[in-house]
Amino acid sequence: RLVESGGGLMHPGGSLRLSCAASGSRLEPYNIGWFRQAPGKEREEVACLTTNEDLIYYARTVQGRFTVSRDVSANMLYLEMNKLEPEDTAVYYCVTLARVVRSGCYGVENWGQGTQVTVRS
Repeated sequence: RLVESGGGLMHPGGSLRLSCAASGSRLEPYNIGWFRQAPGKEREEVACLTTNEDLIYYARTVQGRFTVSRDVSANMLYLEMNKLEPEDTAVYYCVTLARVVRSGCYGVENWGQGTQVTVRS
């Protein structure tokens, strides 16, 4: 079970850190990452990484602003979001994935319940 936290309301240019805790299992055997769904839009990939972190993918829209990381000892996944923009407003989901390749994150196997991020002045 994946449980996200850390969402909230932020002004443009601000920062937030999302966390994902896994209960009942360890995260390190899985490819994991973050998706999001903005109002009226389909869910889209944000960032993901392979089990051994030899490949990390970022969507073009967040490249250079967001950082995904895993803490194996704590069994946690994080998404550090900087320079937030109104377009980042969405529900953010922690996911496990079938595969991560240079072109993206594929085959979502498990979804968390999501955490709301709202960016506005």
